[in-house]
Amino acid sequence: MAARLMARYPDFWPETVRGLFVHSAEWTQEMKTATTGRSPGDRTRLLLRRYGYGVPDLERASWSASNLLTLVAQDSLQPFEKRDGRVVTKDLGLHALPWPREELSSLGSETVELRVTVSYFIEPNPARRGWKYRHRYASHGLRFAIKAATEELEDFRARVSKNAQSEDRPGTTPRDPGWTIGPTHRNRGSIHSDWWTGAAADLAERGYLAVFPVGGWWKERPQLQQRPVRYSVIVTVKTPETTLDIYTPVANRIGVEVPL
Repeated sequence: MAARLMARYPDFWPETVRGLFVHSAEWTQEMKTATTGRSPGDRTRLLLRRYGYGVPDLERASWSASNLLTLVAQDSLQPFEKRDGRVVTKDLGLHALPWPREELSSLGSETVELRVTVSYFIEPNPARRGWKYRHRYASHGLRFAIKAATEELEDFRARVSKNAQSEDRPGTTPRDPGWTIGPTHRNRGSIHSDWWTGAAADLAERGYLAVFPVGGWWKERPQLQQRPVRYSVIVTVKTPETTLDIYTPVANRIGVEVPL
């Protein structure tokens, strides 16, 4: 499946191919049935523990549709720098999403789904002892956050910058309850995937996504503090199967080539 995906999209990085598999995965009905009788939070945690993100689907990983829009961005940032004698986080990846804003607004209170996946690779800590934070396994970590509907862009940028300076804070605010997994559990590992469900008009105002670094053992290695890292962001918007087309307006805006 990975080979077929890479053959179709030869410019995709390994980070992107890996991210698309997780992004396309869904829990089957049998998986959901096996975890009934629990609270929604416990059920989600149990599903992740038993089945990961579920069963990947090559068609979902390969295509967009009129009511299922997938955006992919491949980028890099420098996680750390030394400033005033101490190592701090450096870059913030702020992505303005080419949202079908008018089309989403026209749906009003209809329920839509947003899924976000951030995929990157880390270097494991080669040392068992001797570092200031000896239990750090990852060389660095990345997190993502989506602008709230009522949040100004500068306020969003300030919030994300503050989260980047505090390694243990989640990448989204507690006032955003629409996420299925939530930051506590999705921030583990080096691939983070979650989906938000809410009103289409609300989603129309969430057109910015930020990727920001958190700590890792590279912070204690001066020769590695200026090393850039790559990451892939995958965003999917799913609307009800109506006559509304959310794919074409975005394709026209960003100039997607359509093969004949």
